[in-house]
Amino acid sequence: MTKRDVFEYALVRVVPRMERGECFNAGVIVYCRAKSYVAARTHLDEAKLLALDPKADVAGVRAALRAVEGLCAGGERAGQAAGDEPGRRFRWLIAPRSTVVQPGPVHTGLTADPEAEVERLLDLLVR
Repeated sequence: MTKRDVFEYALVRVVPRMERGECFNAGVIVYCRAKSYVAARTHLDEAKLLALDPKADVAGVRAALRAVEGLCAGGERAGQAAGDEPGRRFRWLIAPRSTVVQPGPVHTGLTADPEAEVERLLDLLVR
């Protein structure tokens, strides 16, 4: 049997108009402490966004989603968090904020391949 490690994940949600409370999934963040791994993948459904808010800033939402991916990737794309360990970057991203792009609740699971898990969850819960 393949060794599996505990991982955590949170969906990235888009909330176009806070006052209405409507949202949809636009990405997933996966963290596996045992593998020192954190990554995010996003997919913006523009039609959904514009259906919920015809005046939505599509480019701004795309930029916010790219920033989530960049922070997870580390390095230059992570800005001030570049030197932070993966767990710290994950915890920062899942902290609630009052913005259009928000984290959902954290869930856990077991995986032998956290990188494959990111793609699996993106296909299952976002696309």
